[in-house]
Amino acid sequence: MKVLGLETSCDETGLAIFDSEQITSDNQGLIGQVLYSQIELHATYGGVVPELASRDHIRKLVPLFNELLEQCQISKSEIDAIAYTKGPGLIGALMTGALFGRSLAYGLGIPAIGVHHMEGHLLAPLMSANPPAFPFVSLLVSGGHTLLVAARGVGQYEILGESIDDAAGECFDKAAKMLNLPYPGGPNVAKLAETGNPNAYELPRPMLHKGLDFSFSGMKTAVHNLIKDTEGSGDDPKIRADIAASFQYAVVDTLVKKCVKALKQAQMKRLVIAGGVSANSQLRQQLADELDKINATVHYAPPALCTDNGAMIAFAGYQRLQAGQCDDLAVSCVPRWNIDELPAV
Repeated sequence: MKVLGLETSCDETGLAIFDSEQITSDNQGLIGQVLYSQIELHATYGGVVPELASRDHIRKLVPLFNELLEQCQISKSEIDAIAYTKGPGLIGALMTGALFGRSLAYGLGIPAIGVHHMEGHLLAPLMSANPPAFPFVSLLVSGGHTLLVAARGVGQYEILGESIDDAAGECFDKAAKMLNLPYPGGPNVAKLAETGNPNAYELPRPMLHKGLDFSFSGMKTAVHNLIKDTEGSGDDPKIRADIAASFQYAVVDTLVKKCVKALKQAQMKRLVIAGGVSANSQLRQQLADELDKINATVHYAPPALCTDNGAMIAFAGYQRLQAGQCDDLAVSCVPRWNIDELPAV
């Protein structure tokens, strides 16, 4: 089965084709993908502007679709099904991919299915050369989401903890803006932090000892106050690097300790990390060190699948399509959608 995946939940337009008959150790069924990022479009504003994001998806979908077909050397008539991101995300951005995908499926006379964006991230590590087996705990961490999930199978999800305010990636973006760093914040804060001392300043770890939920708004406020009260924070490279390193360490320390706690609570030994923040090198290093102490393993999505992409949507859609699930002609998107509401496969 060849499944076209469409990802338009925020500021990336991602398309990919997954072929269940082409699974090898090299590509795990992914025969081609294209991705267009709107980073430059939104950089001027320091964050995503929803209306601009929607319009840019409309401009890019058809050219990217044609580019993907050429890359895969197939015609659109060879596509067997279409999966598109149904939610969560920005409603306008979601609708562009959903309407394009549903209309194309109708024209081709093939099934279509709306996919949960976070389920796409959760299942993306299964497309790696050494995929983790169920059950596992998954940390889904990105610009819009910070979520701990116990996964016992496709669609068998239990939310263990989630952010009650800012997501970790969103906090990185806001801290970067305070430090006059360009958007997106995560990679730029991490780069500045490389030359800083992570122990230079003590920043809070909100809700660290209160269950498995996350709260990063207090950390954002603490960074704001630290910059305001620290002489030289605006122009001294060493001070700015120390603030970036201390901030990054506080976020990573919170994520790692919550992950360890979640594994113990769920009585599992496998941790899966997905989402854009999973590329953070300090997070990966500290997780490796801490999980080794409890004899647990950590798995990541392939680097190209860490950020939003069409491949994870195609793969997640395939899991449900092969189980006989598909959507009718009505197109509906869900900006807010809990992952534990999904039916099991």
